[in-house]
Amino acid sequence: MITTRTLRRRRQLLGLLGSLLGAPLLAADSASGASPAAGPGRAGANAPVSGATAVAIPASLRIRYTIRGRIGILPYSASGLLQWVHDELSYDSRMEVNLFLLGGRVQSSRGRITPAGLQPLYFNDRVDKDRTVEFDYARAQIRFSEGTPPVPLPQGAQDALSAFMQLGSLIGAAPQRYPAGTALTLPVMSIYGPDIYRFDVAGEEKLRLPGGEQATLKLTRAPVRPDEPNAELWLAPALGWLPARIRLSQDNGDFVDQLWRSSEAP
Repeated sequence: MITTRTLRRRRQLLGLLGSLLGAPLLAADSASGASPAAGPGRAGANAPVSGATAVAIPASLRIRYTIRGRIGILPYSASGLLQWVHDELSYDSRMEVNLFLLGGRVQSSRGRITPAGLQPLYFNDRVDKDRTVEFDYARAQIRFSEGTPPVPLPQGAQDALSAFMQLGSLIGAAPQRYPAGTALTLPVMSIYGPDIYRFDVAGEEKLRLPGGEQATLKLTRAPVRPDEPNAELWLAPALGWLPARIRLSQDNGDFVDQLWRSSEAP
């Protein structure tokens, strides 16, 4: 029998786990539609995405993750799968998180590949129902299924999943451009509206993970709203600069840690 408390825990877990799938860097969804740009007083040079930015698209890859964390006094574990497939002209990406007995969350993104990187066309987030974002380049607008009015389409816009691959594409093209202290910004469309995300490069780190050792580049994103977690992201060159680890933590001690377990060509 599924109790109200169990359902509440499920929503909490899938919400935090959904941050691994969605709102880059994986912050909690917000219905406000606010766009928290990089705040003043933050160190590092800014490297915004532009049409002239060189990219190196990661090779098609399937990555499996072990996920560990805690909500309140409840520890939990889950499995994750990132599937990234492209033919150099278009791409299809899918991220799944599955919790034993509690269901899961799936996000998918598909679109085109351009000289400036990924150009999303359609994004879907599924927990109990589908929530979508459509990128209409003919009308230069973005449409949301959750009631937010259409908004103008900014240059370089990404969805909550394609942002991972776009980050890897940017850094992979010229890693030397991103020393510690550098910052990158991306316009990102969550299921509730537009946002701006800033990623600060923390530096190189070697990680011991369930799948073995990985040399990585660590990025961080500090929360800009009270409901957002601290986010840490480790991109691995051996994975085409896709995530080897993602860790979210909140001031109350809740956290979720997604760790590379294995990878292979899809």
